[in-house]
Amino acid sequence: MEQNAKMVSGPSKGLLQSEDLYQYIQETSVFPREPEFLKELRRVTASHPRAMMATSPDTGQMMAMLLKLVNAKKTIEVGVFTGYSLLLTALTIPEDGKIIAIDVNRDPFEIGLPVIKKAGVADKIDFIESEALPVLDQLLQNHENEGSFDFAFVDADKVNYWNYHERLMKLLKVGGVAVYDNTLWGGSVAMPNALVPEFMKPGRQLTIELNKLLAADQRVQISHASLGDGITICRRLY
Repeated sequence: MEQNAKMVSGPSKGLLQSEDLYQYIQETSVFPREPEFLKELRRVTASHPRAMMATSPDTGQMMAMLLKLVNAKKTIEVGVFTGYSLLLTALTIPEDGKIIAIDVNRDPFEIGLPVIKKAGVADKIDFIESEALPVLDQLLQNHENEGSFDFAFVDADKVNYWNYHERLMKLLKVGGVAVYDNTLWGGSVAMPNALVPEFMKPGRQLTIELNKLLAADQRVQISHASLGDGITICRRLY
């Protein structure tokens, strides 16, 4: 089974200079602990033309630990794709836990939904097909939602990451955690601009600006980790 998992892992999203070292981490510590339903979802996602958009398993492993550390029960996910991180969250939170999952396109979610249903956790998920900002603003219109969420994961349009952050700082409880994906943008954030491929430049600039804002935000404790394509973990302090 682990050999099958390796076969569908696809191109590396890791930023380690050694591909062999990244594979060692995956095969030694990540794949053996990855639940079977997540392996299955990776397999059904592997043939998608944008399979690289899926959350990397090593990032997922860190997310699962964070969810447990904050005893997450009520969470938000902005950007779903086929639902790897969504399924991971649903498997990790308690039976009465709930996830508000937001994506502008339901079609990729439908690819992963049969696996989510098979895992028996579909009832934990409230999927909303919409742009995220209107949904987050609507949540904030009900003051009971302020400070009521334990965890958030954002893997969506980079131009709005800071807008999402501002809203999540109101929706998350003090001590709650937000995780932002793709915050190293393929390593391009540290490249000279002249060496960055043209198609990566807009996202690179947005990511650099976001990283500066998060680093300066005194409302959060942060950790910028080189998992997958880079994640920034933000714990709300006040």
